[in-house]
Amino acid sequence: MSEAILDRLRRLRAGDAPTHGGRVLAYVYDAGLPELDELADEAARLSRPVNGLDPTVFPSVAVMERELLGFVRRVLHGGPRTGRGIGGAVGTVTSGGTESCLLAVKTARDRWRSERSAAIPAVRPRLVAPATAHAAFQKAARLFDLEWDPVPCGADGSVRAQDVVSRLDADVALVVVSAPAYPSGALDPVREVAEAARARGIRCHVDACFGGLVLPWWPDGGGNRRVPPWDFRVDGVTSISADLHKFGYAPKGVSVLLHRDRRDHRAQFFATTRWPGYPVVNPTLLGSRSASSLAAAWAIVHRLGDAGFAELARSIARVAESVRAEVESIAGLQVWGDPAGPAVTLVADPDAPAAVRVDPHHLADALAGRGWRIQHQPGFVQTDGSRLPRSAHLTLTPVLERRIGEFRSALTAAADDVRGRPPADARGLARAMRALGYGPGGRVPGPRAASTLLTLAGAGTVRPDRPMATLMALIEELPAPVAEALLTELVARLSAPA
Repeated sequence: MSEAILDRLRRLRAGDAPTHGGRVLAYVYDAGLPELDELADEAARLSRPVNGLDPTVFPSVAVMERELLGFVRRVLHGGPRTGRGIGGAVGTVTSGGTESCLLAVKTARDRWRSERSAAIPAVRPRLVAPATAHAAFQKAARLFDLEWDPVPCGADGSVRAQDVVSRLDADVALVVVSAPAYPSGALDPVREVAEAARARGIRCHVDACFGGLVLPWWPDGGGNRRVPPWDFRVDGVTSISADLHKFGYAPKGVSVLLHRDRRDHRAQFFATTRWPGYPVVNPTLLGSRSASSLAAAWAIVHRLGDAGFAELARSIARVAESVRAEVESIAGLQVWGDPAGPAVTLVADPDAPAAVRVDPHHLADALAGRGWRIQHQPGFVQTDGSRLPRSAHLTLTPVLERRIGEFRSALTAAADDVRGRPPADARGLARAMRALGYGPGGRVPGPRAASTLLTLAGAGTVRPDRPMATLMALIEELPAPVAEALLTELVARLSAPA
């Protein structure tokens, strides 16, 4: 019976996008080293029964966490001379980047309340970040009751330091900058923002969930831009998040959140003796925690060390240089802005004639037909009314270097397939939905109405091979609450019991 169950799981997995080999340029991070997978599997198996809830009962959890934090702290320059108090920056291993970001925001909010709220009572604290900051910070603002204050970016996806700094006032609990920003791959102006925040007594978090385990070893030279200091070397940086399940190559989900100040770290905890059960002390949002991903990350870090991470970073840098060179040779397509690190984002060349232009969403669909997955990103209207272009994101991994010629050929061929094809247009669908009352200032569909609207839009079912350009165009046209309700219904139905 067990073998039959596993056989079914193998059949189910066969329908997934491939997690190894470099054909999926989002979501998965393949070092191209099978021995790392084997090591991670065995380490995870050994720690599978352990509950990370109580390291006094399972001291292996404390040892692995301490050594992981020590490694990440060192590469992010958070040693004793950097931290406030004894020993340098301190932190916690979390279940992933979203939890790290949530905890950074919760900590800043709680510390702001204790330090500032008496001086400015009845004020809702603000969370300031560039519009390209990860959506996890919007989630944190909603969960912890902060006002989300996104700073518009330029047409190239970068944000000006002065635009962020101008938002910093006494009601700001936290300002966030990214290293790099996921949508564009651009490195935010960390030093300028952090120094201004420090002068105003405001905490500054660097979201390095994406780049934290690759930028420390990023080579300078060739086609790669120099990466300026963005970590604890910058005095105003008070916390940093870095994902070990991204370019730490560990299984999902494991991340690190580091604080410069021990008081901030302790404010992150939840502890209570106010119930008749065991004393509860939770450093994260979770209570019981699997130790499997922690153990896998711990093993991989010990196996790779600085030399291993550096070699993998050099491989990614070569891939990035090669991809950028290929894009430069494709008429009608260009790299968005000035990425720094393991991401490249593609946009249509706005200066090219329409007959030559390559729409990035049609390109992504054409690549999917050729067995390669890149990530659609809808165009986005910012709070000042300016628009960021629709784009396609590529997460670059070391394994892609082995088949970079194949990918470059596929990219060029896919661009040729869709060159001059007008972008997907969902204005007619949007008008029909507005006629039904689902427009600006109108109704937000419930589950049944959302299901009907999805069918109307031709997105009633989702398959891995289904073109996404039209759905992305519809997201661009609809008011955000309506689009979010449709997407919620779309994903919710995927796991609804039959």
